[in-house]
Amino acid sequence: MAVWSVAALGLIASSTASAALVMSSIDVSLTGEGTGKMGITLDHDTVQAGRVSFVVKNDAVTEEHEMLVIKLPKPDAELPYDTTKQRVVEGKVKKLGEASDLKPGTSKTLTLTLAPGTYRLICNVKGHYMAGMSTLVTVTK
Repeated sequence: MAVWSVAALGLIASSTASAALVMSSIDVSLTGEGTGKMGITLDHDTVQAGRVSFVVKNDAVTEEHEMLVIKLPKPDAELPYDTTKQRVVEGKVKKLGEASDLKPGTSKTLTLTLAPGTYRLICNVKGHYMAGMSTLVTVTK
């Protein structure tokens, strides 16, 4: 009986370790041209804590974009914005990573380990954040 218990515990530990290795993935589409409406669209906006891969595609025809992942202190937190530079002040936020310099039609994958909380995804190319390139992702336990 003791042998069975040790084997069972090993199986449980192995299953738990395998579950911890599961990675979530979010497909991200960056859109918008020139001075028109721009956006960030996700295939889903909630994932479990752990490793998350953002598969980011610039679906614009002429415009270069980027995607930053910012951890928010609370879900409705506003980001510090420099109106002169028309950009979020990156030095004043908790930026966890970015997929930058995405030319039209190109893709990049950004993989991060995320704790439970709310994260804002933005494009911080001049003027793009205020043109609508912002969305939220919720990470659950």
